[in-house]
Amino acid sequence: MAIRVAINGFGRIGRLVLRSIIEHDRKDIEVVAINDLGPVATNAHLLQYDSIHGRLNQTV
Repeated sequence: MAIRVAINGFGRIGRLVLRSIIEHDRKDIEVVAINDLGPVATNAHLLQYDSIHGRLNQTV
């Protein structure tokens, strides 16, 4: 049974939390919601292309 997680805010920390879940293929964590004021396309772009951690090699 997976832990259900909602991310409140998709700034630097929120994006890094989601990125870590994706990169480590955490099947035991299910992200059910992301609360942010920005457009979805912008948030997807910021997750995909990070200036510090590089490009995310997963489909966003």
